[in-house]
Amino acid sequence: MLLNLNSKPKTTPPVSASEQEQRIRRIADALPKLSEGQALWVEDMLMQFARPHSFKANPHSDIITQRFLYDFGDTLRVHHCFSKQAFTKDKFEYVFERIALLCGLPAKLATKGNPGFDIIVAGQKLSLKTEAHEGINADKIHISKFMELGKPKWTNDPADLIGLRQVFLDRVNECDRVFTLRVLSKLPNKWHYELVEIPKALLLSAATGQLEMKTKSKQTGALPGYCYVKDARGHLLFELYFDGGSERKLRVQKLLKSSCVVHATWVFSTEDVLSDDNQATGQLSLM
Repeated sequence: MLLNLNSKPKTTPPVSASEQEQRIRRIADALPKLSEGQALWVEDMLMQFARPHSFKANPHSDIITQRFLYDFGDTLRVHHCFSKQAFTKDKFEYVFERIALLCGLPAKLATKGNPGFDIIVAGQKLSLKTEAHEGINADKIHISKFMELGKPKWTNDPADLIGLRQVFLDRVNECDRVFTLRVLSKLPNKWHYELVEIPKALLLSAATGQLEMKTKSKQTGALPGYCYVKDARGHLLFELYFDGGSERKLRVQKLLKSSCVVHATWVFSTEDVLSDDNQATGQLSLM
Protein backbone atom coordinates (compact mmCIF):
# COMPACT_ATOMS: atom_id res chain seq x y z
CA MET A 1 0.00 0.00 0.00
CA LEU A 2 1.47 3.37 -1.06
CA LEU A 3 0.89 6.75 0.47
CA ASN A 4 -1.46 8.90 -1.59
CA LEU A 5 0.79 11.71 -2.74
CA ASN A 6 -0.86 12.09 -6.13
CA SER A 7 -2.56 15.30 -5.10
CA LYS A 8 0.62 16.78 -3.65
CA PRO A 9 3.80 18.02 -5.35
CA LYS A 10 6.85 15.80 -5.01
CA THR A 11 8.65 18.67 -3.28
CA THR A 12 7.03 21.08 -0.86
CA PRO A 13 7.17 24.64 -2.23
CA PRO A 14 9.72 26.75 -0.34
CA VAL A 15 8.62 29.66 1.79
CA SER A 16 8.55 32.99 0.03
CA ALA A 17 11.60 35.23 0.03
CA SER A 18 9.85 37.69 2.34
CA GLU A 19 8.93 34.95 4.83
CA GLN A 20 12.52 33.71 4.85
CA GLU A 21 13.83 37.25 5.36
CA GLN A 22 11.46 37.75 8.28
CA ARG A 23 12.59 34.49 9.87
CA ILE A 24 16.26 35.40 9.50
CA ARG A 25 15.57 38.84 10.94
CA ARG A 26 13.87 37.31 13.98
CA ILE A 27 16.84 35.04 14.52
CA ALA A 28 19.29 37.92 14.11
CA ASP A 29 17.33 40.08 16.57
CA ALA A 30 17.44 37.27 19.16
CA LEU A 31 21.18 36.60 18.94
CA PRO A 32 22.41 39.58 21.04
CA LYS A 33 20.12 38.47 23.86
CA LEU A 34 21.71 35.02 24.17
CA SER A 35 23.90 34.06 27.08
CA GLU A 36 27.46 32.94 26.40
CA GLY A 37 26.42 29.30 26.72
CA GLN A 38 23.39 29.72 24.48
CA ALA A 39 25.49 31.43 21.82
CA LEU A 40 27.95 28.53 21.97
CA TRP A 41 25.20 25.99 21.24
CA VAL A 42 23.86 28.08 18.35
CA GLU A 43 27.37 28.37 16.93
CA ASP A 44 27.84 24.59 17.19
CA MET A 45 24.67 23.98 15.20
CA LEU A 46 25.65 26.50 12.53
CA MET A 47 29.05 24.85 12.21
CA GLN A 48 27.34 21.47 11.92
CA PHE A 49 25.23 22.68 9.00
CA ALA A 50 28.42 23.82 7.24
CA ARG A 51 30.08 20.39 7.46
CA PRO A 52 29.98 17.95 4.53
CA HIS A 53 26.99 15.71 4.06
CA SER A 54 25.37 13.47 1.48
CA PHE A 55 21.60 12.93 1.59
CA LYS A 56 20.06 10.59 -1.00
CA ALA A 57 16.46 9.54 -1.59
CA ASN A 58 15.18 6.58 -3.54
CA PRO A 59 13.54 8.22 -6.57
CA HIS A 60 10.73 5.65 -6.37
CA SER A 61 9.97 6.33 -2.69
CA ASP A 62 6.40 7.36 -2.02
CA ILE A 63 7.23 8.87 1.36
CA ILE A 64 10.62 10.61 1.08
CA THR A 65 10.16 13.96 -0.62
CA GLN A 66 13.09 16.37 -0.94
CA ARG A 67 11.70 18.31 2.01
CA PHE A 68 11.47 15.17 4.14
CA LEU A 69 14.96 14.04 3.09
CA TYR A 70 16.71 17.28 4.04
CA ASP A 71 14.67 18.13 7.13
CA PHE A 72 15.22 14.65 8.55
CA GLY A 73 18.93 14.71 7.70
CA ASP A 74 19.39 18.12 9.30
CA THR A 75 17.56 16.90 12.40
CA LEU A 76 20.01 14.00 12.64
CA ARG A 77 22.90 16.47 12.36
CA VAL A 78 21.46 18.70 15.09
CA HIS A 79 20.96 15.65 17.32
CA HIS A 80 24.66 14.89 17.06
CA CYS A 81 25.53 18.39 18.24
CA PHE A 82 24.27 17.20 21.62
CA SER A 83 24.92 13.47 21.59
CA LYS A 84 27.44 10.89 20.46
CA GLN A 85 24.75 8.22 20.66
CA ALA A 86 22.59 7.06 17.76
CA PHE A 87 19.08 8.42 17.21
CA THR A 88 16.68 6.52 19.46
CA LYS A 89 13.24 5.14 18.69
CA ASP A 90 11.34 7.83 20.61
CA LYS A 91 13.15 10.60 18.72
CA PHE A 92 12.58 8.76 15.43
CA GLU A 93 8.84 8.64 16.07
CA TYR A 94 8.60 12.30 17.13
CA VAL A 95 10.65 13.62 14.21
CA PHE A 96 8.81 11.41 11.70
CA GLU A 97 5.53 12.97 12.78
CA ARG A 98 6.91 16.52 12.84
CA ILE A 99 8.44 16.34 9.37
CA ALA A 100 5.45 14.54 7.84
CA LEU A 101 3.31 17.48 9.02
CA LEU A 102 5.80 19.97 7.57
CA CYS A 103 5.52 18.08 4.27
CA GLY A 104 1.75 18.54 4.29
CA LEU A 105 0.91 14.96 5.25
CA PRO A 106 -1.63 14.28 8.02
CA ALA A 107 0.26 12.50 10.80
CA LYS A 108 -0.42 11.53 14.40
CA LEU A 109 1.61 9.50 16.87
CA ALA A 110 -0.12 6.52 18.42
CA THR A 111 -0.72 6.46 22.15
CA LYS A 112 2.43 5.48 24.02
CA GLY A 113 2.63 1.73 24.38
CA ASN A 114 0.15 1.11 21.59
CA PRO A 115 0.74 -2.37 20.15
CA GLY A 116 1.11 -2.86 16.43
CA PHE A 117 1.91 0.60 15.10
CA ASP A 118 3.62 3.80 16.23
CA ILE A 119 2.23 6.50 13.95
CA ILE A 120 -0.51 7.08 11.39
CA VAL A 121 0.60 9.00 8.28
CA ALA A 122 -1.90 9.80 5.51
CA GLY A 123 -4.21 7.12 6.90
CA GLN A 124 -1.57 4.40 7.04
CA LYS A 125 -0.44 2.70 10.24
CA LEU A 126 3.36 2.61 10.36
CA SER A 127 5.53 0.56 12.69
CA LEU A 128 8.89 2.28 13.30
CA LYS A 129 11.96 0.33 14.44
CA THR A 130 15.62 1.20 14.96
CA GLU A 131 18.90 -0.70 14.67
CA ALA A 132 22.15 0.72 16.00
CA HIS A 133 24.02 -2.11 17.72
CA GLU A 134 27.75 -2.63 17.44
CA GLY A 135 28.84 -4.96 14.68
CA ILE A 136 25.79 -4.20 12.55
CA ASN A 137 25.65 -6.11 9.27
CA ALA A 138 24.89 -3.70 6.43
CA ASP A 139 23.25 -6.45 4.38
CA LYS A 140 21.17 -8.16 7.09
CA ILE A 141 18.57 -6.49 9.28
CA HIS A 142 18.41 -7.31 12.97
CA ILE A 143 15.60 -6.08 15.24
CA SER A 144 16.48 -7.20 18.74
CA LYS A 145 13.02 -6.54 20.16
CA PHE A 146 10.38 -6.58 17.49
CA MET A 147 7.73 -7.13 20.14
CA GLU A 148 6.97 -8.66 23.52
CA LEU A 149 5.13 -11.94 23.18
CA GLY A 150 3.04 -11.57 26.30
CA LYS A 151 1.71 -14.65 28.06
CA PRO A 152 0.44 -17.20 25.57
CA LYS A 153 1.03 -20.88 26.34
CA TRP A 154 4.81 -21.40 26.27
CA THR A 155 6.40 -24.46 27.81
CA ASN A 156 8.93 -27.02 26.59
CA ASP A 157 6.41 -28.33 24.03
CA PRO A 158 7.50 -27.49 20.44
CA ALA A 159 3.83 -27.17 19.46
CA ASP A 160 3.67 -23.99 21.55
CA LEU A 161 5.71 -22.22 18.86
CA ILE A 162 2.69 -22.33 16.56
CA GLY A 163 0.75 -20.07 18.92
CA LEU A 164 3.74 -17.80 19.48
CA ARG A 165 4.19 -17.37 15.75
CA GLN A 166 0.52 -16.47 15.43
CA VAL A 167 1.02 -13.71 18.02
CA PHE A 168 3.72 -12.29 15.75
CA LEU A 169 1.54 -12.57 12.63
CA ASP A 170 -1.37 -10.86 14.38
CA ARG A 171 0.92 -8.01 15.43
CA VAL A 172 2.24 -7.52 11.90
CA ASN A 173 -1.32 -7.43 10.58
CA GLU A 174 -2.11 -4.55 12.94
CA CYS A 175 0.06 -2.21 10.87
CA ASP A 176 0.24 -1.34 7.18
CA ARG A 177 3.99 -0.84 6.79
CA VAL A 178 7.20 -1.46 8.77
CA PHE A 179 10.22 0.87 8.66
CA THR A 180 13.56 0.65 10.42
CA LEU A 181 16.12 3.44 10.85
CA ARG A 182 19.57 1.83 10.77
CA VAL A 183 22.96 3.24 11.76
CA LEU A 184 25.65 1.70 9.59
CA SER A 185 28.55 3.86 10.79
CA LYS A 186 29.15 5.86 13.97
CA LEU A 187 32.49 7.39 13.03
CA PRO A 188 32.54 11.12 13.87
CA ASN A 189 33.62 11.91 10.34
CA LYS A 190 31.10 9.52 8.81
CA TRP A 191 27.76 8.94 10.48
CA HIS A 192 25.67 6.82 8.15
CA TYR A 193 21.92 6.33 8.58
CA GLU A 194 19.47 4.59 6.27
CA LEU A 195 15.69 4.23 6.25
CA VAL A 196 14.61 0.74 5.16
CA GLU A 197 11.10 -0.58 4.64
CA ILE A 198 10.58 -4.26 5.43
CA PRO A 199 7.76 -5.54 3.21
CA LYS A 200 4.78 -6.62 5.26
CA ALA A 201 4.26 -9.59 2.95
CA LEU A 202 7.79 -10.77 3.68
CA LEU A 203 7.17 -10.76 7.43
CA LEU A 204 3.85 -12.55 6.97
CA SER A 205 5.61 -15.31 5.02
CA ALA A 206 6.71 -16.57 8.45
CA ALA A 207 3.33 -18.33 8.46
CA THR A 208 4.92 -21.13 6.45
CA GLY A 209 8.34 -21.01 8.11
CA GLN A 210 10.02 -23.99 9.73
CA LEU A 211 9.65 -24.02 13.52
CA GLU A 212 12.29 -25.43 15.86
CA MET A 213 12.34 -25.41 19.65
CA LYS A 214 15.70 -25.70 21.37
CA THR A 215 14.71 -28.63 23.57
CA LYS A 216 18.29 -29.06 24.82
CA SER A 217 18.45 -25.50 26.14
CA LYS A 218 19.45 -25.11 29.79
CA GLN A 219 16.59 -22.67 30.28
CA THR A 220 13.69 -23.90 32.34
CA GLY A 221 10.02 -23.37 31.61
CA ALA A 222 9.61 -21.46 28.34
CA LEU A 223 12.26 -22.82 25.97
CA PRO A 224 13.65 -20.65 23.17
CA GLY A 225 12.78 -21.43 19.56
CA TYR A 226 13.20 -20.37 15.98
CA CYS A 227 11.14 -19.89 12.85
CA TYR A 228 13.26 -20.20 9.69
CA VAL A 229 11.79 -18.48 6.65
CA LYS A 230 13.24 -19.53 3.29
CA ASP A 231 12.60 -18.83 -0.37
CA ALA A 232 11.60 -21.41 -2.98
CA ARG A 233 15.26 -22.40 -3.46
CA GLY A 234 15.76 -23.02 0.23
CA HIS A 235 17.79 -19.87 0.87
CA LEU A 236 17.22 -18.22 4.24
CA LEU A 237 15.27 -14.94 4.06
CA PHE A 238 15.12 -14.28 7.80
CA GLU A 239 14.65 -15.88 11.20
CA LEU A 240 12.34 -15.26 14.11
CA TYR A 241 13.86 -15.98 17.50
CA PHE A 242 11.47 -16.61 20.37
CA ASP A 243 13.35 -15.63 23.52
CA GLY A 244 12.08 -17.55 26.50
CA GLY A 245 13.77 -15.21 28.99
CA SER A 246 12.07 -12.90 31.45
CA GLU A 247 11.01 -10.38 28.75
CA ARG A 248 9.55 -13.09 26.48
CA LYS A 249 10.48 -11.05 23.43
CA LEU A 250 10.63 -11.84 19.74
CA ARG A 251 13.68 -11.01 17.64
CA VAL A 252 13.78 -10.65 13.86
CA GLN A 253 17.25 -11.45 12.57
CA LYS A 254 19.31 -12.22 9.47
CA LEU A 255 16.68 -10.52 7.32
CA LEU A 256 18.12 -9.81 3.88
CA LYS A 257 18.13 -6.11 3.07
CA SER A 258 18.07 -7.06 -0.60
CA SER A 259 14.45 -8.17 0.00
CA CYS A 260 13.56 -4.72 1.34
CA VAL A 261 13.34 -1.13 0.08
CA VAL A 262 15.93 1.48 1.05
CA HIS A 263 14.01 4.77 0.98
CA ALA A 264 16.82 7.14 1.94
CA THR A 265 20.38 7.43 3.23
CA TRP A 266 22.03 10.17 5.27
CA VAL A 267 25.82 10.40 5.56
CA PHE A 268 27.49 13.31 7.34
CA SER A 269 30.42 14.42 9.46
CA THR A 270 30.14 15.79 12.99
CA GLU A 271 33.66 17.13 13.26
CA ASP A 272 36.25 18.71 11.02
CA VAL A 273 38.47 15.71 10.35
CA LEU A 274 40.57 15.64 7.22
CA SER A 275 41.08 12.34 5.41
CA ASP A 276 44.61 11.34 4.42
CA ASP A 277 43.75 11.74 0.74
CA ASN A 278 42.53 15.28 1.19
CA GLN A 279 45.12 16.83 3.49
CA ALA A 280 46.62 18.81 0.64
CA THR A 281 43.35 20.28 -0.59
CA GLY A 282 41.72 20.74 2.80
CA GLN A 283 38.61 18.90 1.57
CA LEU A 284 36.56 16.63 3.79
CA SER A 285 35.61 13.18 2.54
CA LEU A 286 32.54 11.12 3.37
CA MET A 287 33.63 8.17 1.26
